[in-house]
Formats: sequence, structure tokens, C-alpha cells
Amino acid sequence: MEIPITGFIVSNDDKESEHSHRLYITSWDGRPVHVHAFSGVTSFDQGHNHHYAGMTEPAPSGGQHVHQYFAKTSFNDEHIHYIRGTTGPSIPLPNGGHYHYFEGQTTMNGRYPHSHMYRGNTGNEIMNM
Repeated sequence: MEIPITGFIVSNDDKESEHSHRLYITSWDGRPVHVHAFSGVTSFDQGHNHHYAGMTEPAPSGGQHVHQYFAKTSFNDEHIHYIRGTTGPSIPLPNGGHYHYFEGQTTMNGRYPHSHMYRGNTGNEIMNM
């Protein structure tokens, strides 16, 4: 089964930074897509916590859906952690739009290997155009 997807790629050819390409999906199966910003602070474990921030992966607008997300935490106590997961279903906002709840556990890292718990709500939807 093929699903039509439209979008564009932006190339970063800045000689002072790492070469990269970023893919922006603008429609999925004929429907516009959107993303959500998310951020937060992990639980306090092993004498420290970490901050994180990111954008969810795109998802079709309209109807019930979830988003994948991924982020790298701040560098604290000489290490970082990664978070990755799937949000809960969309939760309508009173004045339109919606947000998603997310929660999970970071990767295991550090001098004394450990992980942190995290949870929060995304921001309102952002049309990915």
C-alpha cells in the first residue's frame, strides 16, 4: 500500500558546521501535518536532573492520532541521556487545537549508570509548513 507524502528538504551547507539535511513533511495521504513542541525536566536522581526540549515527529491533522518524539537531555554531571517514545492521544483545547501527554524513562548513562523519569504535555499543534 502506498501513501502519498509531500514535503521538502532543506540543506545546510554552512562550512562552519556539520553538513545536514532536514526533511519537512507537509502532507500525509492528502491531509496537512503538524508537530508539537515539548520540553521539561527529568526526575532528580543520583544528585542531579536534566532539561530536555524538542519537536515531535509530524502527524496528520484532524482525527485521533499520536506522535513519535526524541530528544537529547542537557549535559549535567558529565553526561547526557536520550528520551524517545510515543505520545498519548490528542487532548482538545477549549479554544481549538490540541496537545498530547507523554512520559517515559531516559536511557541509562552516567559514571554510575542510572536513568531518570520524565513526563509532561506538549504545546499546542504547529502546522508544519
